[in-house]
Amino acid sequence: MCKGLAALPQSCLERAKEIKVKLGILLQKPESVTDLVIPYNEKSEKPAKTHKPSPNEVLQWRDSLDKLLQNNYGLASFKSFLKSEFSEENLEFWMACEDYKKIKSPAKMAEKAKQIYKEFIQAEAPKEVGPEGRGWVNIDHYTKAITMKNLVEPSLSSFDVAQKRIHALMEKDSLPRFVRSDFYQELIK
Repeated sequence: MCKGLAALPQSCLERAKEIKVKLGILLQKPESVTDLVIPYNEKSEKPAKTHKPSPNEVLQWRDSLDKLLQNNYGLASFKSFLKSEFSEENLEFWMACEDYKKIKSPAKMAEKAKQIYKEFIQAEAPKEVGPEGRGWVNIDHYTKAITMKNLVEPSLSSFDVAQKRIHALMEKDSLPRFVRSDFYQELIK
């Protein structure tokens, strides 16, 4: 009987994750600079609903990543699903960017920007962005370069291009997998 991914040695899981990232990057390569400008609803609605959502609410998530991310229960379910697939890095980056945008103090903003940079963007970071083969968060070189340029003088919009890119990737890839998962199917019962 199959024991699932947990039965595999850690080195195999890491190698599989590297291959997954490389394939994902090949699929996302933009054909032009305008492909990197991705529409995104800038309205910041407070995440609500700490209780289990109704099946009707859950059904709305399959058509709207934003509705899923704005619902605390949905966000937790989505994160659990991604963790089960060893692919939660994009969501972690997106969430770090959301936290960053809430900061008012320039000093705290610079500190948080540095933390996000160290965790996701700089070379050899634990969850380095980019297609070099070691990257976990899936953004291309161009987006990474824009983000690094924006970090010279951190502002609330420093990570916007990268965050929008990650949002689009989650909407295109992670959300459809989540909707097909047992996690989601249990919620609509």
